[in-house]
Amino acid sequence: MTFQLPSLPYAPDALEPVISSRTIEFHYGKHHQTYVTKLNGLVPGTDFENSTLEQIIMKAEGGIFNNAAQVWNHTFYWEGFSAKRGTAPAGKLLEMINRDFGTVETFMTKFNEAAVNQFGSGWAWLVQKNDGTLGIVSTGNAANPMRDGLKPILTCDVWEHAYYLDFQNRRPDYVNAFWQLVDWDCIAKRIG
Repeated sequence: MTFQLPSLPYAPDALEPVISSRTIEFHYGKHHQTYVTKLNGLVPGTDFENSTLEQIIMKAEGGIFNNAAQVWNHTFYWEGFSAKRGTAPAGKLLEMINRDFGTVETFMTKFNEAAVNQFGSGWAWLVQKNDGTLGIVSTGNAANPMRDGLKPILTCDVWEHAYYLDFQNRRPDYVNAFWQLVDWDCIAKRIG
């Protein structure tokens, strides 16, 4: 199976000023593309040459895992955004957030803490557990919560390449601004 860099669901400048077209050029066009290219160079002749990204993530180790997970994680990250601003959680998703965190504000505060306090490179995730409740986890490097039996719902990329051109070393500012871009309709469709 040959993997492809998926198209963005919006124009490269649609997320400005939070994520600039220059960051899109490097983060999506170079970093994300490099993970796709490397994965395509690693899987031929292995047990994973006909596997999906999810299958690879669940079973692979080393470079194959790292590149497959980064392709999946980044695709999931980009797909969770919209150029439309000012939306908020609604319906079943809002009910679940209120049930499991108390309020949307409390949820965002806890998520921000996970994102800002992830040491080094990694990800903050809103996940759905096997019992249907929501939780927040952070993972280092390419790690994906699917390997722990959790269903990803939302993610924030906290690798420096995600924000350095726009926010330099101000990760908290990037994480706070991240919420302006979240496509809550997309996120709601991810819950089970």
